Amino acid sequence: MSVAVESPRSQSAPGLAALARRVTTAADRDPIEVENPATGELLATVPSCTEEDVAEAVERARAAQARWRETSFAERQEVLLRFHDLVLERQERLLDVIQLEAGKARRHAFEEIIDVAVVSRYYARTAQRHLRTRRRWGAFPLLTWAWENHHPVGVVGVITPWNYPLTLSISDALPAIAAGNGTVIKADSQTPFSALAAMELLDEAGLPRDVVQVVSGSGSELGPPLIDRIDYLMFTGSTAVGRRVASQAAERLIPSSMELGGKNAMLVLRDANVARAVEGAERAMFSNAGQLCISVERLLVHEAIADEFIGRLVDRVRNMKIGAGLNYDYDMGSLVSEKQLETVREHIDDATTKGAKILTGGNARPDVGPYFHEPTLLGDVRDGMTLFADETFGPVVAVSTFSSEDEAVARANASDFGLNFSVWTRDVKRGRHLASRLEAGTVNVNEGYIAAWGSVDAPMGGMKDSGIGRRHGATGIQKYTESQTVAVQRLLPIAPHGLVGPKLFTKAITLGLRLLRAIPGWR
Repeated sequence: MSVAVESPRSQSAPGLAALARRVTTAADRDPIEVENPATGELLATVPSCTEEDVAEAVERARAAQARWRETSFAERQEVLLRFHDLVLERQERLLDVIQLEAGKARRHAFEEIIDVAVVSRYYARTAQRHLRTRRRWGAFPLLTWAWENHHPVGVVGVITPWNYPLTLSISDALPAIAAGNGTVIKADSQTPFSALAAMELLDEAGLPRDVVQVVSGSGSELGPPLIDRIDYLMFTGSTAVGRRVASQAAERLIPSSMELGGKNAMLVLRDANVARAVEGAERAMFSNAGQLCISVERLLVHEAIADEFIGRLVDRVRNMKIGAGLNYDYDMGSLVSEKQLETVREHIDDATTKGAKILTGGNARPDVGPYFHEPTLLGDVRDGMTLFADETFGPVVAVSTFSSEDEAVARANASDFGLNFSVWTRDVKRGRHLASRLEAGTVNVNEGYIAAWGSVDAPMGGMKDSGIGRRHGATGIQKYTESQTVAVQRLLPIAPHGLVGPKLFTKAITLGLRLLRAIPGWR
């Protein structure tokens, strides 16, 4: 395989020590060494937080939230829009930080900038609409008036993974902030600096001190004490860990929302634009080296176009340029760690031992950096191979063909996961209809993932083992509130009273219900 590469140069980002001081601690702590995945060298350190620090962070956030919840939507909007502007203005530094701690290509890091800016603007301008007090239908016309209120839950805990360290920390915190909550972010110990850089910009944007707190350290050590103290949990990570944290949240009867694993399928129909679909497939499969919950790991191509499509895709993947520069020269970056590289190798070795065929790629690239791996396409992947059903979370895709749309839908749905699928066809109406048959929380037509992800007015989340709850849209902010119904009964009670005994009351209510049933549109 002839993948174009460039060895990483020495890389550093200014100000990481200052960012590390933003981690909430109650005392001096031992350092966690954060590695630059592209080089394997030490990047910087952050404090290794303890349960005491988690308690301190939640206490500070709760005290600040008591004041923040009293601010107007206009004041919150001003903060979020200033933050939006600062993210775009300081994007070069943010991109450096993301790349240095996560190892991804700059073009993929830029997706995080887009996401944070869009989410910040969206909730700045829609929070009041989504949360305003609404008049609701009362039990009986004229007699009962009802309103729906939304109150902030208190302190929201956001437990984040390493793969999108800016997006999956701050974009989930923004609607919580817009709803009047305090937030404690448990940043992943491999990638803590992106969340801290965002926190720095929120401070500059005018967010009151302590509304947002960041703690760093092991999820297994900090997750339980955090869940024990917060009022809502937002978690993004693996399905296995999601089950454990959901169980703890359920024990406390606090609500939670979780985006978990995926084994996402891309369906290329017979009438697809092959050139567009090949380009889209590359992005859908290998953005962030496949370390993306919504990336494609299963590619299903109609047999009538399979030879042309797969041939062109193999050529395109062979010519991808992998490297670690802080520029836009590379198509794919590094895996985040030795552990992630080992998973990729285990899945490929298991599949090839059992008969899978490498169409392109298949090799680790230590000549580029310690955790680099070639983008890889495999054919003849069958049930019984680890990567057939399990999430790889790396640059490895199983390629197969189908003969009918019913077969493609059945095979795509034959998974425990249902996060994000993709359909390619020239007939958009047909594509939308087929998408509605797929068991996934989001489905993109003629796109891999970013169209649905970027449509932040619509909910995003997973079906089956891919999660519970949703981010984005009205749901994405209302989940951070307690809904409250206030009903006022006027003139007469809905009960027997005075001269109206139980028998007459029963007859009157029955007549009333029948009359309401006869009025078109009455609820």
